[in-house]
Amino acid sequence: MTDYTYSELKEYRQQRIVLASKDHFELNRLHDELMIKAVEISIERVKEELGEPPTSFCFFVMGSAGRFEQSVWSDQDHGIIFKENSKLAQNYFLRLGKEIAQGLFITGYPLCDGGVMAGNPLWCKSLNEWSVQIKNWINEPSWETIRHLLIFMDGRSLAGEDLFIKELKQEACSLIHKDHLLARMLDNTMLLKKGVGLLGQFLTETHGPHSGLLNIKEKALYPYINAVRILALKECITESSTLSRLQKLSEESIPTSKRLLYEKQFYQLLNFRLLFGDHSNYDSGHFLLVSKLSTHQKKEVKDIIKNGPHLYQFVRKLVEKEP
Repeated sequence: MTDYTYSELKEYRQQRIVLASKDHFELNRLHDELMIKAVEISIERVKEELGEPPTSFCFFVMGSAGRFEQSVWSDQDHGIIFKENSKLAQNYFLRLGKEIAQGLFITGYPLCDGGVMAGNPLWCKSLNEWSVQIKNWINEPSWETIRHLLIFMDGRSLAGEDLFIKELKQEACSLIHKDHLLARMLDNTMLLKKGVGLLGQFLTETHGPHSGLLNIKEKALYPYINAVRILALKECITESSTLSRLQKLSEESIPTSKRLLYEKQFYQLLNFRLLFGDHSNYDSGHFLLVSKLSTHQKKEVKDIIKNGPHLYQFVRKLVEKEP
């Protein structure tokens, strides 16, 4: 790709997205390409306005982008870590964060409703301030601070100094173990929503715009994402994606046969979402058109959904053994 404006980037996205959405990895590589280019444009715009960055920095993505698990539509979850702490640097990178959010919005990525974006001071800090904030989240754990910590641990650098976020994640993991927070973190994420009823039927939405559709994000993907994140934290694995975390797990955490099964099933889920999801817009992208599934595919999806709680129970027992 050559020099683009945000609007031209949006056009490029529209041209490429349909073909890329046939394959999970190709789609996420396209998202990375688009986001990286949007960030490059943002950096150049802020340079024209405020000059060169006053210090080195890392721009990182979180959520499904951080985990390399985006569907056709995806909102924004991102932050900035800058090296030297000063008022000048804080103002500069907050301005850059807001520019990036606007650029990504124009490109086709909705703003984050929860404000998890680099234009928010909570997610745009110096390296030292980030370290202090992470320690505070761990030392005074509440539902909200643990949620913030879990979001951060899915972070992945897209531009700048990759080492900054790797160091912070390693520091956070050490502190999580020191304070024995794995069980609290598991409780924070594992509100399981049943996807299959007692009679073997899909538990689809009963009213609203998605009536008759299956919420594949909450009822199928989340149990795997959240359980595997805890297993990765247990071993201080800093990988962000569920698949790469599974691949890095040791036999001590999970037997190889089970790990390979979960890896296969999670990948199948990601592709089922692409093949049979309703991709009309961001909200609808979380729902599966089960009526399009063959009898064999329905059985596959049901088996995968049923295995999610089994994985959760396995992780729960493992965490409870921790001293």
